[in-house]
Formats: sequence, structure tokens, C-alpha cells
Amino acid sequence: MSPARVILAAALALALSLFVNSPVTADIYRYVDKDGVWHFTNIKTESRYRLYIRTQRKDPSEYIGAYEGIIDQASRRFGIDPSLVKAVIKAESGFDRRAISRKGALGLMQLMPQTAEAMDVDNPFNPEENIFGGTRYLSLLLDRFQNNKELAVAAYNAGPENVESYQGIPPFPETKAFVERVMDYYHLYNSRPE
Repeated sequence: MSPARVILAAALALALSLFVNSPVTADIYRYVDKDGVWHFTNIKTESRYRLYIRTQRKDPSEYIGAYEGIIDQASRRFGIDPSLVKAVIKAESGFDRRAISRKGALGLMQLMPQTAEAMDVDNPFNPEENIFGGTRYLSLLLDRFQNNKELAVAAYNAGPENVESYQGIPPFPETKAFVERVMDYYHLYNSRPE
């Protein structure tokens, strides 16, 4: 590689590293063509692109801060403890608004498409819509199960019909683990000073 290209590559790497330390998050991909020209993109559109720089992801506590206002508004509107909403979001998506589960649940509160539709959520990847829709659904489950948080959380995961059918938390390993995880996060968030 010529000295000019080495300098150019070093300058580009330095410039890209500045972006890595900024709040913007986007991985950078690159490939070198047959003429030795480097090509960069933040969207891997072809298989010849390889990961060059992985951006740092936010810590969940940073996301809590980013969504705190929405969580508080939704919690007040639907009469739910905001710590429970945070716990469900943490357990469901780890505060990743773009999360998609293997079963097709979407966004922060991992709304299934039919639940999102029933809760009037047009864009489940929009944090405000998702949190309001998920909080509304959780409030309906709390009402259905006489404000029993564990049963409402189990119903959020396995469906209310399963909770009623088993007259308690269904014996599904995934649901039992989910309820335990949510309740652990709930107690953690509830014990933090305001």
C-alpha cells in the first residue's frame, strides 16, 4: 500500500473512531476492491463487506433515562407502578427498541403483532407507541388478575388464557423464568432512591 493510502486509511480510522465515541451508534463495514480501494458503509448491503468498527452500545441504564419520561407518562395514564413497566421492558428487550423475538414480538415491550393492533400501536418500533401499548396491555392484565403482579406478568408472557387454565403461573419453563426475572428487576427498580 502506498504511503498516501496508509495516511488516508489512518485518517479515516481516526475519524471513524471519533464517531464510535459519540452517542450515535452504527457499525462500520468495509471491503477492499481488486484495485486496492477501500469501501465503507454503515449498512452491510453485500456479503463482501466485513465488520470494520463495532460501535459501543448503550448501557441499559442510559436507555432507562432516555425512556423515563414516556414510562412515567404511560404508568400514570394506566395506573401502573413505573418500576413494573421498566422491569418488563428490561426482561423483554433489554431496552432495545428494535428487538424482534423468534416468535415475532416487537420493540421494547415485545408486543406480538395482534396485541400491538389491539392496543392501537401502529409502529411497534416507536418507543412511545410501544411503551404506551405495552403498559395499557399490562394494566388490562393486572385488572383481569386482581392486581396480582406475578399472574399479570405470566399472562403477559404466556397469554391470559394459559394463566386461567392452569389457575396460576403456567408450568412452562420460559414463563416461570420470565416471571422470576421480571420480579427481580421490579424489586431492583423499586428499591432505587428517586
